[in-house]
Amino acid sequence: MPGIIHIVDDEEAVRRSLRWLLESVDLQVEEYADAASLLTKADLQQLGCVLLDIRMPGMSGLALQTELMARAPALPVIFMTGHGDVPMAVRAMKAGAFDFFEKPYNDQLLLDTVSRALEKHQQYLTEQAQHLPVEQRRASLTPREEQVLCLLLEGEPSKRIASTLNISARTVDVHRHHIMTKMQVDSLAELLRLCLER
Repeated sequence: MPGIIHIVDDEEAVRRSLRWLLESVDLQVEEYADAASLLTKADLQQLGCVLLDIRMPGMSGLALQTELMARAPALPVIFMTGHGDVPMAVRAMKAGAFDFFEKPYNDQLLLDTVSRALEKHQQYLTEQAQHLPVEQRRASLTPREEQVLCLLLEGEPSKRIASTLNISARTVDVHRHHIMTKMQVDSLAELLRLCLER
């Protein structure tokens, strides 16, 4: 399932290990060494979830969770910590965390949890899109998704879009999936018809 997994952990070795695990099942990963980097760089409105360490320099994971709830309340947050205790887990879950893992974690269990988090977020985004008029759906596209859509409307194939935008064909496919999800269509033909009728 396409979607971005945002890893927020101040330990580079942990981020690298998680990236390897998630990319081994074809998930797209973005890494952040601290909370501020996530808040300034990440697109929190598209399909994804956050794998979040609790104890970090600067803003803690629990403080970041509070900020994420304000900015993107449906974005699933999965906590990971090597210093977990029951009160901390309870606080995180009461604040809306999707799940809570203590390091070292079981790889397959974490992958299953990430998959469920993405499914839940996908369902939320689909339900939200169903209530938006076409203009609002299109306005929800990121600038890059809008570029890909414009080239699709011109009849360009994925490989040429990739070459034009200097990105990989796989990235084009991910953008196409996000566009179709946000525009609430099931096929490229339906997407073209919807946009060209406007």
